[in-house]
Amino acid sequence: MDNQPLSAGHDVSNPRKRSTFRGLTAMLTVVALSGCAGTTVQDRNPEDPWEGFNRKVFAFNEVLDRYALKPVAQGYDFVTPAPIQTGVGNFFSNLGEIRTTINSVLQGKPGNAGVATGRFLLNSTLGFAGIFDVATDMELTGNREDFGQTLAVWGVGEGPYLVLPLLGPSTVRDTSGLPADIYTSPLAYVNDDKVAYGLAALDVIATRASYLDQEKLISGDRYAFLRDTYLQRRRFEVLDGNLGKDPFASDEFDLDDVDFDDAFAD
Repeated sequence: MDNQPLSAGHDVSNPRKRSTFRGLTAMLTVVALSGCAGTTVQDRNPEDPWEGFNRKVFAFNEVLDRYALKPVAQGYDFVTPAPIQTGVGNFFSNLGEIRTTINSVLQGKPGNAGVATGRFLLNSTLGFAGIFDVATDMELTGNREDFGQTLAVWGVGEGPYLVLPLLGPSTVRDTSGLPADIYTSPLAYVNDDKVAYGLAALDVIATRASYLDQEKLISGDRYAFLRDTYLQRRRFEVLDGNLGKDPFASDEFDLDDVDFDDAFAD
């Protein structure tokens, strides 16, 4: 919602999509998980100096998710066969390759830019507009890149953690990158508003549906858990995985592999 015009990879069985948080559009919905938590303020985290404000926005997103987005996502998950859900996720993930190509060039990563371009061309042709991820089947994989990551490579600091209305978890740096991410999405150039909004809504709903099972594994202070998860994951992406094993790269959320000191603070 690979923030909105929205992007996302929704097939958690796909090794490439497991290693990313689903690009810009995906961010919107992943983030909608922030709609599942309480609002008790824990010991202040130095990375979250605006926690009071953030928790209020988090509570707003909670209501929106609980009464609007989640029920629709559950309906979509119930009536849509798994192969079709995979195809929808592949389609939006393929659109995100354009953003990856542009940001890889801006970051001085020509190899990754070439991989992203190759993936887009293969999946858009042999994969029937990206519905089938033939590039991954051919072991052509790379790192997802967005403008928030580009700003990090350029030396811009992460800044405080920030919860955005509707969009959810972010940082000051990632929020600054949102306009560029939006305008590097093909959905921003669809002239028919009904088609553009329809695709954006489908992306958000499909992405939210892909997290229905994983959110059941979250307990304790969900605000803190999702905050720490987001921050660790973004740092993992910025450093191209140099933080070590990606805790989200398995088929299921293995909480034993995630080390968040403050996630369940009293």
